[in-house]
Amino acid sequence: MSADLQLSRRARAVLYSVVSEFIATGEPVGSRTLTKKYGFELSAATIRNVLADLEDLGFLVQPHTSAGRVPTEKAFRLFIDALMQIRKLSDEERSRIAEWFQDLTPGSDIVRETGRLLADLTGTAAVLVRPRIESRTILKVRFIPTRPGELLSVIVLSDGTVENRFISVDAELSDVQLQSLHSMLEESVEGRTLSALREHFAEALAESRDELAELRKLGLSLVSSAIAHGDRALDVVIEGQSRLLERSEFASAQNMRELVRALEERERLVMLLDRTLCTDRVQVFLGEEASGDVPGFPVSVVAASYKEGGSPSGAVGIIGPTRMDYASVVPIVAATAQAMSEALSRPADGSRRSGDDGD
Repeated sequence: MSADLQLSRRARAVLYSVVSEFIATGEPVGSRTLTKKYGFELSAATIRNVLADLEDLGFLVQPHTSAGRVPTEKAFRLFIDALMQIRKLSDEERSRIAEWFQDLTPGSDIVRETGRLLADLTGTAAVLVRPRIESRTILKVRFIPTRPGELLSVIVLSDGTVENRFISVDAELSDVQLQSLHSMLEESVEGRTLSALREHFAEALAESRDELAELRKLGLSLVSSAIAHGDRALDVVIEGQSRLLERSEFASAQNMRELVRALEERERLVMLLDRTLCTDRVQVFLGEEASGDVPGFPVSVVAASYKEGGSPSGAVGIIGPTRMDYASVVPIVAATAQAMSEALSRPADGSRRSGDDGD
């Protein structure tokens, strides 16, 4: 049986109070503080004994013999998983999130705008992961001649970003050919990803022997080239980094180095945030979980998936010190991810989308 399951109701209540007080103040917590602020009908000596037991079980540490105690990562994990009482969003927070997405102008980068909102709401840095471009829903595709043997593909995505790629072509295309291709794309693009658009052209080409076959063949070739010339890596977006630098937890040189490391190791962030895609719940990665191998790592990540077309598309969350107000941060991240999903499900003109499989 694990140590946390062996904790009595009294020990859990004391541990909850220690973690809550430490989150609020950042200072070691002693028996006198617990007696005065948390209404325990226990003597100071009894509370000290409970604190000593929690320390023996690895939930608390005592920085100095005369000081109070500080919760460990193990204590934070139990607090988040079993003890924490999630705070309800205020009406002001709900309104702010809703209005933020309602007020986005057409063509806005929804991912970056969501990051700015989340950084403002939580007071720490936001971290988001876009999916690979071929799996993101597109609004428009255009091919623009630049010079002989070359076209510029312009891909407008539903999250407001625009991808430009130069692709090579074997033969120069006439204005009539491009106009016909663009008309075909207008009928085929909405609600599809770039990969789905390529498959659409491939299936239509295999089934048809009409005068449109050559045009579909051209569309398949150009869309395939646009995918092949894209960046295959996931795009990590971090907003509000300066907010982290202002936190007292990162005042020491060691903690600052660990923070910089966390921000620079984009692949590690992607691995963490990818783990949110298989669940609808907000995920909390504490310290060593966030670093992968560094005991006492001072950075944690709170994240949730967002959806596009009803399927998990990417992840949105915050990165901050392990001592953070999880009871407030978790519902903010959840509500922001939900609002972002709803914004991505709306077509660019604001009308209600009838389906995601339109031809």
